[in-house]
Amino acid sequence: MNNKTSGFLWNLRQFSTLIPTSRRRIVKLVDPLGFCRPKIVYPNWNPRKLFPKDFDDRMQPSVRYLFQNALIFKSRDHCFQTEDISSVTVSTVDRLLCPRRLSSDSKHSSVSVSTSDDGLKKNFPQEVSNDDVLIKDAKPSSGKLFQEYNSLSDVLDVFSKAPTFPSSNYFVAMWKIAKRMSEDQKCFEKQLMFSHPAFKQLCEQMMREAKIMHCDHLLFSLHAMVKLGIPQNTLLVQTLLRVVQERINECDEKCLSVLSTLLEAMEPCKNVDVLRAGLRILVDQQVWKIEHVFTLQSMMKCIGKDAPIALKKKLEMKALRELDRFSVLNSQHMFEVLAAMNHRSLVLLNECSKMVIDNIHGCPFKMLHSILQSCKDLRYRNINLFKGIADYVATTFDIWKLKKVLLLLILFETFGFRHTGLLDLFMKKVVDEPKFLDVKSTVAVLHVYSSLNHFNRCHNKEFLDIMAAVLTGYLYQISSENLLNAVCSLCLMNYFPLAAVNQLLQKDIISELLTSGNVERNVFKLRLLDTCLELDDTPYHKSTDISLPPVPAAPAHPHAKVEEVLSSLLGGEGYFSKNVHLPHNYHIDFEIRMDTNRSQVLPFSDVDMVSSAADTQRVAILCVRRSSYCLDSTHPRGLLAMKMRHLNVMGFHVILVNTWEIEKLEMEDAVTFLKTKIYSTEALHTADVDLQSTY
Repeated sequence: MNNKTSGFLWNLRQFSTLIPTSRRRIVKLVDPLGFCRPKIVYPNWNPRKLFPKDFDDRMQPSVRYLFQNALIFKSRDHCFQTEDISSVTVSTVDRLLCPRRLSSDSKHSSVSVSTSDDGLKKNFPQEVSNDDVLIKDAKPSSGKLFQEYNSLSDVLDVFSKAPTFPSSNYFVAMWKIAKRMSEDQKCFEKQLMFSHPAFKQLCEQMMREAKIMHCDHLLFSLHAMVKLGIPQNTLLVQTLLRVVQERINECDEKCLSVLSTLLEAMEPCKNVDVLRAGLRILVDQQVWKIEHVFTLQSMMKCIGKDAPIALKKKLEMKALRELDRFSVLNSQHMFEVLAAMNHRSLVLLNECSKMVIDNIHGCPFKMLHSILQSCKDLRYRNINLFKGIADYVATTFDIWKLKKVLLLLILFETFGFRHTGLLDLFMKKVVDEPKFLDVKSTVAVLHVYSSLNHFNRCHNKEFLDIMAAVLTGYLYQISSENLLNAVCSLCLMNYFPLAAVNQLLQKDIISELLTSGNVERNVFKLRLLDTCLELDDTPYHKSTDISLPPVPAAPAHPHAKVEEVLSSLLGGEGYFSKNVHLPHNYHIDFEIRMDTNRSQVLPFSDVDMVSSAADTQRVAILCVRRSSYCLDSTHPRGLLAMKMRHLNVMGFHVILVNTWEIEKLEMEDAVTFLKTKIYSTEALHTADVDLQSTY
C-alpha cells in the first residue's frame, strides 16, 4: 500500500471515531486524484458534541468565545479594539476522544522539519529568530498559498471557496505572509483578517479538526495564531492548548522544538503553565535523545527559571556533550538560553565566549547587546569577551549609530569594564556631534563616564563643557530625579555647571526629591552634592542649606589581617588608629601619623590627636574591595576617586590596600608589601591619572 493511500485510511479511521455510529455516514470522502487534500463533509455536524455534557457547568471566566455575533479582537500590537464580545469558558476534556498514531511517524505528515545545524549555517544569516527557523520548517502544505498570495484576506478567500484539510495550512500561510509585511501593513491586514466572513468558518473548522490532525500541524497552527495576534484568552486558542496537553506524549523532537518556541511566545496562564510542566517532564525523559542543537536550546530556553536544578544540570551536561557540534550561531544564542533558564554554567559560557571572540566580525548589534545583557543577568564577567566586543566596535566605530554604542557602554559600565579606546572615540564623537543627545542619552553618558572615572586630557574639558551645555538646554523639561543624577555625575567628575546646580537646589525640587521616588538614593546623592560643593574648588563658597535626614551609623568592617600586619610593622597598636570617622560622612579604615618626609611613623597619642603640627603628615589607609576598581585593573571607579580627592583636600595622603591581595600573602610578605606602600616617598601613583583636576 502506498504512502498516500495509507495516510488516507489513517485519517478516515480518525474521523470515524468522532461520529456516533448512527450518524457515521460520509457523504463525500475524497477526490480520487487528490489524496493529500481530502474534502470531507459531515451531515448534522455539531462541534459542541465533541465536549462533555457538563460543558457549560465547568466554566472559567475571562475567555472570549470566537464564534458569537461579533468577531472583533484586540491585537497584541493594539491596532484595534474589542467590542461586543461575550465570555464563555474553555471546556475541560478529561480523556482522549480518539486514538492517534504518534506524530513521529512521518509518513502521513504534510509538514517536514529540518533543524540541523548545518542547515542553519548554510541558510540563515548571523541574526536569526526562532520564527525564521519555524517558517523554514513549516513547508510544503502551506507553501503554495504563501507563494501565490500576498495578503491574509486572499488566503481566507481561497479557504471560503474550497475548504481543505488540514485547516492549519491556512493559518501557517497567513503567518508566513504577515512576516514579510511592514508593521503598518501587518496591522491593517490583521484588521481585515478578523473582519473577514470566512475567518469565523476557518476557526470553527480548526476547532473540529484539532483532535485528528497531526501533532506538528496542530502546533504550527497554534504558533501561527499567537503570532497573528489572535488573543490568547479566546476559546480557540485555549481549546487548542487543551488538545496539545492531551496529545503531548505524541510529540517527537520536531514537535517539542515547536512547542518550546510556542510557549516562549505566550503569556502565563493555567493552560500554558500546565503545558510548560508537561514539557519539562518530556525533556527530562528525552534529553539524551535530542539530536539537534537548535532543538536543545529551544527547550532549555523554554523550561523557565523555576525549573528543577536537576533538570537544568542534565540539560547543561547534554549541551556540553554537543559542544563540538555548536555552530557560531549556537554559541551566540547560548548566552541568552542560559539567562532564560537562570543557570550560570561557567564551562559553557567560557567555551561559547571563545567562539564568539573568534567570530566577532560581522556579528550584528542585536546579538552583541543580547550577549552582554545575558552576561549581566548571569553575573558573568569575562574580560576577554568584553575586550573582544569592545575592540570590534572600536574598530568599526564609524558604521555604528551613537545610540547603539551608548547601549553597549551602559552594559559595560554595569560590569565596571573600562575600554579606554572605545570611551575616547565616543567622547570625541560627542564633542563633534552633540546633537544626537536627548535627555535620556545625556544622563546615561554622564553616568557611564563618571562611574568609570574616565577622562581624556585632550578632550575632557571640551567634553564636560558640551555635556553641561546640553544639560542646561534641557533644564525645563528634565525630571527632578534625572537632574539630580546628571548633576551628581558631573560632581563626581569635579565639574559644577552653575545653571544646573542652581536649578537643582530650588526648594520645590529638593522637596520633591525627599518625598517621592527612591528617597534613600536621592538622599545619598544630595549628601554627595553637598559634600562636593563644600570640599571641592567650586563657585559655591559654602555648603548649601539642605535639610537632610540623619546619617545612619556606618557598619564596621574589621580587617584583621591588615591590622595584624600594621601592628607587626609599626611596633604596636599605639602607632595607628582604626575605624576613623571624619566630617562629611567619610570613614577610613586606618590612620597613621608620619613626618613630612614620610620616613618615620610618629606615636599615636592623645596629644597628637588634638595637635595640628605642620611637621606631620596624616596617612589614610583604605582597604579596598575589587568592585571599587574598574574590571581587571587598579583604576578606581567614580566614588572611590572622589573619596581620594576629598581626603587629599582634608590633608590626608591616601594608601590603597587591596583586601583580596593582602589575604593571599604570608605574614612576612604582607609586612614587606605594606612597608613599601607606607614608606614610599613618591606621590600616590594614581594621583595624576585617576583623580580629575578642578576646572
